[in-house]
Amino acid sequence: MSLDETWTRLSTNIREIHNQNASNLSFEENYRYAYNMVLYKNGAILYKGVCQLVAENIDRLAQSEIIPAFPSGSSKDPVQQSQEGESLLRAVRRVWDDHTGNMSKLRDILKYMDRVYTKANDVPEIWDAGLDLFLKHIIRPPIQDHITSAVLSLIQIERDGYVISRSAVKECVDVLLQLSVDHDGKTVYKRDLEPAVLTASESFYSVEGKRLLEMCDAPEYLRRVEGRLDSEQARTYHYLYSHTGVPLRKILERHLLTHNLSTVISMPNSGLDVMVDLDKFDDLNRLYRLFIMVPSGMPTLRRSFKDSILRRGREINLASTSLDTGQDIDDGDLNDPETTKGRDKGQGRGATGPPALALALKWVQNVLDLKDKFDCVWTQAFDSNRELESSLNEGFEDFINLNEKAPEYISLFIDENLKKGLKGKTDMEVDAVLDKTITVFRYITEKDAFERYYKNHLAKRLLLGRSVSDDAERGMLAKLKVECGYQFTQKLEGMFHDMKISADTMQAYRKYLEGVSAPEVEISVTVMTSTFWPMSHSSASCIFPEVLTRACKSFEHFYFSRHSGRRLAWQPSLGNADVRVQFKNRKHDLNVSTFALVILLLFENLTGDEFLTYEELKAATSIPDTELQRHLQSLACAKFKILKKHPPGRDVHPSDSFSFNNDFTCPMQKIKISTVSAKVETNMERRETHDRIEEERHHQIEACIVRIMKDRKHLTHNDLVNEVTRQLASRFQPNPQNIKKRIEGLIDREYLERCEDRKSYNYLVRLHEPWIYHVL
Repeated sequence: MSLDETWTRLSTNIREIHNQNASNLSFEENYRYAYNMVLYKNGAILYKGVCQLVAENIDRLAQSEIIPAFPSGSSKDPVQQSQEGESLLRAVRRVWDDHTGNMSKLRDILKYMDRVYTKANDVPEIWDAGLDLFLKHIIRPPIQDHITSAVLSLIQIERDGYVISRSAVKECVDVLLQLSVDHDGKTVYKRDLEPAVLTASESFYSVEGKRLLEMCDAPEYLRRVEGRLDSEQARTYHYLYSHTGVPLRKILERHLLTHNLSTVISMPNSGLDVMVDLDKFDDLNRLYRLFIMVPSGMPTLRRSFKDSILRRGREINLASTSLDTGQDIDDGDLNDPETTKGRDKGQGRGATGPPALALALKWVQNVLDLKDKFDCVWTQAFDSNRELESSLNEGFEDFINLNEKAPEYISLFIDENLKKGLKGKTDMEVDAVLDKTITVFRYITEKDAFERYYKNHLAKRLLLGRSVSDDAERGMLAKLKVECGYQFTQKLEGMFHDMKISADTMQAYRKYLEGVSAPEVEISVTVMTSTFWPMSHSSASCIFPEVLTRACKSFEHFYFSRHSGRRLAWQPSLGNADVRVQFKNRKHDLNVSTFALVILLLFENLTGDEFLTYEELKAATSIPDTELQRHLQSLACAKFKILKKHPPGRDVHPSDSFSFNNDFTCPMQKIKISTVSAKVETNMERRETHDRIEEERHHQIEACIVRIMKDRKHLTHNDLVNEVTRQLASRFQPNPQNIKKRIEGLIDREYLERCEDRKSYNYLVRLHEPWIYHVL
C-alpha cells in the first residue's frame, strides 16, 4: 500500500474519531497504518498531518460550541448574566472534554510514533501537542477574554448575594489549571485568571470596606467582615485554586481590617467600650479573632483595651476625689441624725457628700468590680491572651497609681473587711475577698506606703479586739508575705507575737495579784515592742488620775521584776475602758477611750452645778488640743451626751465649759461612747505621712547603694541607678534624682568616691584606727 493511500485511510479514520464514530473503526488497522508510516521514514508527514487535523477540529468546535455561547452583555439582570456566563463556561468544558477524549484515542493509535519519531526529532508527544493546540486555538482572544470575564462576573454575582453554578466555574478552572504556558509548569490559570481575580477583588473590597464603615456599627461590621472571609475561603475551596486563597485573603485583611482597625474599635456608641459595657462577649470574641489575623491588629487592640481600662479607672479616681477629707464616728451609728450632725460639725461647715471612709471603700470595691469585669472579657472573649493580659495589668497599674491615696484606701478596705465585713462568710468566701484585694495591692508601686497604713490599721484591730477572725488576719499576712517577702511582713508578724506574749503576761499578772494587794482598777495591758508597732501616738501625753496611776505602777513593778533593763511608755491614745456611771435615774456601763475616762474622772467629785472650763480640763489632763476636742465632742456633742457643754453647740472651743449631765437617760444598760476619729487622713496628716515615708526611703536607698557597692566594688552611675531601682522596685519606685542625691551624700560621708571619668564610683573600705581609706 502506498504512502498516500495509507495516509488517506488514516486521516479519514481520525476525522471519524473527531466525529465521535470511533466505535466503527478497527484499532489494529489504524495502529498499523501509523506504524508503517513511521517505519518507512514518513513520521514527519504523519506528525504534521495529525496536528493539522486536530487543529481543524478544535477550530470547528470553537465555532460551533464556544463562540455562539458568548454572553450578549445587554442584560443587567444578575440571574440572566449568571446563566449566560455558566453557558459559556460549560461550552468550554464540553469542547475540552471532546478534545481530550479524542486525543486519548489518538495517543493509543500513535504510540509507536511517540516512542520512535517524537523522541528522535525532539518534538512533543501527540498528547502534549494536542494541549498546545488547544491553548493556541481556544485560549486566545476573544475566547480567552470572554472566559475570564465570565468567571469574574460569576464571582461578583455570588459576592452580591446571588446563587451561581459553582460546578460550571470549577469545571472551567480545572481546564485552565491543566494548560501549561511554559516549561516551568506555569498554568493558564496562574498567568491569566488568578491575576484578574485578585485585581477585581482588590477593587471590590476597597469599595466594600468604605461602604460597610458608612452603613454598619462595629458589631455588624465585624459580622460582615467575618462573613466575607468565610465566603472567600469557601469560594477558594469549591471552585478556585487553593493557592489563590492566600493572596485573596490578604486583600480582604488589608481593605476590611488593616485600614479600618482604629475606626472600628473606637466607633461611637458601638466600639470596644460599648461592647465591654454591654457584656457583648460574642462580639468581643469576634473582634479579637479578626484583629489577630493582621500584624497591626494586636497592637491596636492592646492599646484600645488599655485605654478603655484607663478611662474607666480615671472616672473611679475622679469620683473618689469628690471628698478629700472627712471624719467618721469610730464604730458609731452613722445613720443616727445626731451623730451625723456632730460629725459634720467636726468636719466644718459645708462638708457634703458621703463619708470619706465610705468613699475610700467604694473606690476599692469599684476597682475590684472593674477588675472582675475585664477579667471576664479577657477570659471569655480574648481567649486569655497573654499580650492582652499585659495590657490589662498595665492599665490597672497606671490608673491605680494615679490615685495617691490608693495605698491608704486598700489598707482601709482590708481593715473594714477584717473588722466586720467577713462576718457570716465561709473560709472560701473570706479567701476570695482577700485574694481580690491582693490583686489590687499587686498593682500599687508604693508598697512601703501601704505597709505604713496597714501597720496602723492592724495595730488598732489588735489592740481594740476588733478583728473578726484571727485566721483571716494571718491568712492576709501570709498572702502579703508571698507577694513581698518576709522582710515586708516581719514587723507585722512581730505585732501578732506581742499580742500572744501580752496574753501570757496578763495571765501571770493576775496570778501575781492574788498574792498582793490588788489596785482598785482592773487593767489589761498589751506590751508592744516599739520597733514593731507604729508609735505615732507617743506624742499624745496624758496625766493619769491617782487611781489609774496606782494601777499602772502595780503592773510596772510586776513587769520589771520579770524583765530587767526594759522601759515601759504608756500609750493612752490606744486604750479603752469600761466604767460604771451613776446618773440620777439609773446606772450605765460606759465603754470609752482612755482619754475619755481621764476626762470623766475629773467630774467624779463635782456637784451637778459645778463645771470645768476647757482650759482647766487641758491643764488637769495635759491631753493635746486635738485629742481633747475630739473626746469632749464625743462626750458632750454626739448622740450620748454624758457631759453638758456651755454654751450648747456642736463644736468645741477653748472658751467652752463643761458639767456632768446628771439627767442623762438611755434605755440601754451598756453604752459605747463613739470617738470622732479621722478614718481617712486629712491633707495635713497625709503630708506628714508622706514626709515620714520619704525619710524612710532615703535610708533605704542609701542602704541599698552601700550594699550593692560593697558587693560590686566598682560601678558606673547608670548601672548603679538601674540596680538600685531593680532591688527597691518591690517596695517603691525610687526617683533617679533621689538616688543621685543619696549617692552624693554617701560620697560626702566617704562611703563612695567618684572616679576620674566622673561617670563611675568606687566603694571605700573604712578602717577603725587610724582613719585610712582604701580604694577597691
